[in-house]
Amino acid sequence: MKTKFTLCIAIFFLINSMSFAQKKKSTESIISGKVNITKYHNHKQLDKMSKGDLLELYIERIEVIVNILPNIAFATKPGVTMATLGIPESKENRKALENNREASVNYFESTVEYQKTILPYSDTRDLIAAILFYEETLKSLHTYNDYKTD
Repeated sequence: MKTKFTLCIAIFFLINSMSFAQKKKSTESIISGKVNITKYHNHKQLDKMSKGDLLELYIERIEVIVNILPNIAFATKPGVTMATLGIPESKENRKALENNREASVNYFESTVEYQKTILPYSDTRDLIAAILFYEETLKSLHTYNDYKTD
């Protein structure tokens, strides 16, 4: 009786551990991180801002661009996964996605570090022009599908 009970418990734990081992990692979105900005601005609004506020806007726009533009051939919004696109979710493909995500994070962090050191020396007019350019670039993502042909 005790042997049957021990055997049943052992089988239960064996089956339980096998079922957890077979579970796949949840699919991750191709685009992750910050993918939109809170507000678009015009030249007059930016002219009224302090240089510190302009620097923050500039960095925010770079973050969005770094997260979206390299993946534009796949998606322009978060939520699209490899499975959604019909890409096999192999170990190699998941690793490539993970490596790409890590590279984006590292690039963004080093860019921000550089921008916070050097950007305060930029001319305010150039900073405003760059912010407006980035915002227009981000607005153009809404028309991306217009470039696709059937």
